Amino acid sequence: MEQPLPSLSALAEAPAARVKTAIADRTGSARLVSLDQFRGYTVLGMFFVNFVGGFAVIQDVFKHHVTYFSYADSIMPQFFFAVGFAYRLTLLRRLETVGARAAYGHAVRRNLGLLLVAFMIHHLDGRYERWADLRDLGFWGFMTTSFQREFFQTLTHIALASFWIMPVVAASARIRIAFACLSGGLFVVLSQLFYYDWVMHRPGIDGGPLGFLTWTIPMIVGTLAYDAVAPMLTPVPQRRWRIAIGRMLAWSAILMLLGYGLACLNRVTSPNAALSAETGTPAGMTSVFVEPPFVPPSLPVNLWTMSQRAGSISSFTFGAGLSLAVFALFALACEVGGLRLGIFTTLGSNALAAYIIHELLMHAIKPLTPHDSPMAYVLAAVALFVALCYLFIRHLEKHKLFLKL
Repeated sequence: MEQPLPSLSALAEAPAARVKTAIADRTGSARLVSLDQFRGYTVLGMFFVNFVGGFAVIQDVFKHHVTYFSYADSIMPQFFFAVGFAYRLTLLRRLETVGARAAYGHAVRRNLGLLLVAFMIHHLDGRYERWADLRDLGFWGFMTTSFQREFFQTLTHIALASFWIMPVVAASARIRIAFACLSGGLFVVLSQLFYYDWVMHRPGIDGGPLGFLTWTIPMIVGTLAYDAVAPMLTPVPQRRWRIAIGRMLAWSAILMLLGYGLACLNRVTSPNAALSAETGTPAGMTSVFVEPPFVPPSLPVNLWTMSQRAGSISSFTFGAGLSLAVFALFALACEVGGLRLGIFTTLGSNALAAYIIHELLMHAIKPLTPHDSPMAYVLAAVALFVALCYLFIRHLEKHKLFLKL
């Protein structure tokens, strides 16, 4: 008789050996199609939002904002979700095959390598025309100036968050969930003390130097999604996939509601309470709830507002839930429905190369597209940009060249 599939919460009690056995049963070349397709969609979304963000004709929902959650803000959490998923898969496999010392050593080297790549891609802040300018800053001035913004983008945050969660990646679900909650709580405390004002006015980007604390949330949710599908890494009836997908969708709804609920704490903070008294805002539902994601807020922003720049816990909790929902839909389409899109396969299997190539091509093409270009010209530039990115990555794929750390 077929055993029922455990819930996400029940996986907290499951021994790691169960997951390791599922990994050991797979061939070394096997890949989870839905993860590659999900990652490929995320890469394509990154191409689009990073290119179109500066054009006046593009709708605001496709641009990054510091005051609410937009479609553009959904892309980066999906990268962290995918990284967390693969992180647990590969670490458990290495623990099983080569032991703890080699497995964690590989993880350390990989993350250090990613920081080096991040330095080459993102660079540091500051430009010094004279030696006297650099000398006058001093060591501390140089450090605080050079690392305040540009370096702390996607690759850096992935590396730092991977280092941060390394002690718990192979642990039970309860420990990982507790770690994510503690990381988010620590970020809130530091934000209340000083960090929110610093990162918003310095300004920072994508959460700034302490952003890894909340980027931990989508990464940990990715490890939990791996637990949910680990029993299906060997051939199983499609009914088991449907059960796992249903549970992931349920948990995604809980996370998105939690993220929105945290954003609603904006209403009960003292600055907004004073504003309500001044403007005579009536009590009731409108005094409890803020605008939902994808809608600009009417209230002044604070540390509870969904903001990718601030690295807010509300934004990344909602983003983690949305990432889980999107992955679950890809699992339904791919593992149950048999969907395979070639462009997603190509982009998803070589995501790091795609990231580097898109940065280089964007600097080559975007300067030729004025900020006030008409829609037809912008769309033509986007089509050219995406096509060139795809051709480069497809060429690497044909020659079996995959950039991995």
